[in-house]
Amino acid sequence: MRRFWIFNHYATTPLTGPLLRHFYFAEYLKEKGIETTVFAANELHQTGGCVDTYGKPYLRTEEEGVPFVFVKTSKYQGNGLSRVKNMISFFTGLMKISRKYAKEYGKPDVIMGSSAHPLTSIAGILIARRFHVPAIVEVRDLWPEAIFSVGKVKMNSLPGRMLSAGEKWMYVHADAIVFTKEGDVDHIKEMGWDTAHGGKIDLKKCHYVNNGVKLSDYYESIEKNVLDDPDLTSDTFKVVYTGTVRPVNNVGNLLDTAKLLKDKKDIQFLIFGGGSELEKLQQRVKDEHIDNVIFKGFVEKKYIPYILSRSSVNVLNYSQSNYNWSRGNSSNKLFEYMASGKPIISTVKMGYCILDKYQCGLSLEECTPQALAEQILKIHDMPAETYAQMAHNAQEGAKDFDFSVLTERLYHVIESVEQK
Repeated sequence: MRRFWIFNHYATTPLTGPLLRHFYFAEYLKEKGIETTVFAANELHQTGGCVDTYGKPYLRTEEEGVPFVFVKTSKYQGNGLSRVKNMISFFTGLMKISRKYAKEYGKPDVIMGSSAHPLTSIAGILIARRFHVPAIVEVRDLWPEAIFSVGKVKMNSLPGRMLSAGEKWMYVHADAIVFTKEGDVDHIKEMGWDTAHGGKIDLKKCHYVNNGVKLSDYYESIEKNVLDDPDLTSDTFKVVYTGTVRPVNNVGNLLDTAKLLKDKKDIQFLIFGGGSELEKLQQRVKDEHIDNVIFKGFVEKKYIPYILSRSSVNVLNYSQSNYNWSRGNSSNKLFEYMASGKPIISTVKMGYCILDKYQCGLSLEECTPQALAEQILKIHDMPAETYAQMAHNAQEGAKDFDFSVLTERLYHVIESVEQK
């Protein structure tokens, strides 16, 4: 079998966390004759957990036939200096263990470094050179643009220019680039790095492989993991939000919207998730007598498919200002919402809009309680056949983002670099 290595600092197995993009790729690529090994940090992102490597530089495990290598990294909390040190330790750990691992388990034929941060992709390129094999750079979040957009670093500052130079270096030296949002390739054009603008990057090596959902697991979960909650089986028109309840998620906007719809006695807002703002917003519901909102608190992820399938409309509640939405959306939540077979409302209008493409939901031009209330009423009041068509479109559209389909796209990228 051909060997494919994926470096992703934050990847997990089903037993260690929810970040399963590369685990699913590995499952499906095996069916195509490619043994895929995923390399991740032993410090688990956001959960505070840790995979014990028993004092060794790495631990190799195998789950459901997928080899997983947990690289020993430094501990971190939050987004400060300790996290930067953790990123560096993952980079240096990969550089140190790659030769030894290859000697024991065989050298790779292709390497893909997946950048939640760029050091992982840089490690992929450098280690691929070491083995004289092709390197794919996967961009799941545009760094440093994501840092520039929240104002942590100015693009024209010395650190900003250094970060941009590093990003450009990755794209120039990659044999192929995979973007998870359809419009991310526009960034290369805007920076003038492509050959059409006198740069060195041939856009023919850029590919689009979005995030998605493993539909077989999703629909099995709906049947197996039923949440006993009478509010989910009631005859009300259920507006459902699932996710964290933090300031960045702007859940307070849903409460303001619910207040505008208090006279619609059959409309109920169900909010599933925990977070730092949960208690404050629960108190708002009490103090302001917002009787059409129920906070359900944290629920295990296994129940989310069932919850979404019982909704009337699912809300993607994003902030308009904290992210550049012009290039599309690659959030797993969107495709889980689509798979539920229910209409979707997005509180932001995105470029390359999947809701528009598949005619499975509505987007707000302006994120205000009034605008959201109007869109909820639009779906609430639409004819039954129109509602049913929108719901059908969502479920059918999700098939294009099933991981079996996405893996086929990645397989073609692997083939393209092998043939060079």
